Amino acid sequence: MATLEIRNLHAEVAEEGGETILRGVDLEVSSGEIHALMGPNGSGKSTMAKIIAGHPAYEVTEGEVLLHLEDGEFGEEFDIPEEKHTWNLLDLEPNERAALGIFLGFQYPAEIEGVTMVNFLRTALNAKLEEREELFEDDDESDDEEEEEVGYDTSPMEGNPDDGEVGVAEFQQLLQEKMAQLDMDEKFAHRYLNAGFSGGEKKQNEVLQAAILEPSIAVLDEIDSGLDIDRLQDVSHGINALRDEQGTGILQITHYQRILDYVEPDHVHIMLDGKVVKSGDASLAEQLEDKGYDWVREEVYEAA
Repeated sequence: MATLEIRNLHAEVAEEGGETILRGVDLEVSSGEIHALMGPNGSGKSTMAKIIAGHPAYEVTEGEVLLHLEDGEFGEEFDIPEEKHTWNLLDLEPNERAALGIFLGFQYPAEIEGVTMVNFLRTALNAKLEEREELFEDDDESDDEEEEEVGYDTSPMEGNPDDGEVGVAEFQQLLQEKMAQLDMDEKFAHRYLNAGFSGGEKKQNEVLQAAILEPSIAVLDEIDSGLDIDRLQDVSHGINALRDEQGTGILQITHYQRILDYVEPDHVHIMLDGKVVKSGDASLAEQLEDKGYDWVREEVYEAA
């Protein structure tokens, strides 16, 4: 099992005079759990998601983002040394965070012409596995190697397609299994990455990427935005499969209760003014749908 623990997180826009956005966030998400994070525009939800993943547009001024790992998190054959069971993600590059099992599903996925989904996904999987091996190798070995640059050695648009731990044939089988698990048409795999995709298809593709990469914790930033009811059900099915089939912990950022009709959360959190101010079960989202956020503001600021 893995646990993402956010402690007293403060952050601002990374520029001179940048606006303070997060003002002491505390949150904990573990494998196999679904957490819904709700709040009005500007409350800091997407900023927190990007900080977890390592976006350079924000500067953390206080607090920690910790990832706790248990033995067997990456398979029984992968041994995690005792001293590497806990990582402070703020000390790591985005690719290193991904290698440890952090995934961010974007609200507005990028389109990349000329790169098929199958090539992109296989390259990403092999890069993650290679990075993970480097993170967990003996310190003596890593000290002997001089790091020339930060990040992956190749991109989905370059490099030998036969390189990597997962070969072409093995990956094709894995891809077929994951697409079947998510009830996705295999034709998706041979299209260019998100190019010409509808909004719903792009969001399905984000879930497919998570299924292939098998993260411990997946942060899904408003993955339900812009979806019609059919696509909402498709995406919801995929999210449930991530939790039920792979044991992924889900942090689902959303404005609306409707996706929670299909993806039932174990916990619901409300964010206001850069802090998580209230938590509860699924019924809390129903209260927000009925009454909005004013009653939460009154409750929080009267108590203060």
